[in-house]
Amino acid sequence: MELEIVALGIAIIALGLSIYAVMSKTKTAPPPVTTGDGFQTTPLRLQAYERLALLCERIALPALISRTMDNNLSAAEMKTRLLHHIKEEFEHNTTQQIYVSNITWDAVNNLKDQNMLIVNQVANLLPPEATAAELCKHILQVATAGEGQPLHQIVLEALRFEAKKLMP
Repeated sequence: MELEIVALGIAIIALGLSIYAVMSKTKTAPPPVTTGDGFQTTPLRLQAYERLALLCERIALPALISRTMDNNLSAAEMKTRLLHHIKEEFEHNTTQQIYVSNITWDAVNNLKDQNMLIVNQVANLLPPEATAAELCKHILQVATAGEGQPLHQIVLEALRFEAKKLMP
């Protein structure tokens, strides 16, 4: 389990550095983007950032576990439930990628992938008779084991940073 925690920590640090690179770029607000008929896309883009921020909050492992926890499930059933909710939330918001930068979308996508990786790796380390409570306890330990901010907070900061660039 120690090796998995180190691997996750390295992945989180790499993602954090890529988000930092996005945030360190110019901070000037771009002019409102309009289509040929004068329609401004800025409100749509701001709404996309709002929806992606909500997505990050909903797939953050502590929030996801508190929302979906059922002590009557086995660890395998809970794993399936957690992965299903992450996928469902993500798929519901995939269209928002057309309104945000590629780097920001990659950060959101990486958050989804990292959370699914944590759930899968922790579940694979537990014995077959493990309970949902044991799985969730270990997931939360891994999710909070890293130094610094949780990954979902880093992605939220990147979303806020880009959204603020759209505002005058």
